[in-house]
Amino acid sequence: MARILIVDDAKFMRITLSTILKKANHEIVGEGENGKEAVQLYEDLLPDLVTMDITMPEMSGLDAVKEIKKQYPSAKVIMCSAMGQQKMVVEAIELGAKDFIVKPFDEGRVLEAVSRVLS
Repeated sequence: MARILIVDDAKFMRITLSTILKKANHEIVGEGENGKEAVQLYEDLLPDLVTMDITMPEMSGLDAVKEIKKQYPSAKVIMCSAMGQQKMVVEAIELGAKDFIVKPFDEGRVLEAVSRVLS
C-alpha cells in the first residue's frame, strides 16, 4: 500500500482523511498544516502520494504543488477543495496535481482517487 502525506490546516480534516486511508491499509507517513510544511515534509519523507488542501496559511496548496513538482516532477498530489473552488482546482491540475477530492470527504471517492492516481 501507499505511503501518504496529508496536508491540511484543519486538524479534523487530517484525522478524517487519515482514518479513511488507514482503513484501506495505507500508511500515513506525515501530516502538515500549511504549504511550507508540505514542501519540507515531501523532501524529508518522499511519500508515494500527497493529499493537499488548497487554502492554507503561510503558503497555499497551489504554491506548494508548484514547488514540489518543480523539484520532483513525478510527485503525485491529490488536491482537497471545498465546494465552489473549481477555478482553483483547475489551476491545481494545470500545475501538476493528479486529481481532487471535495470536502466533506466521501470515503468511496477518496479511495477511488487514491487508487487511480497510484495506478
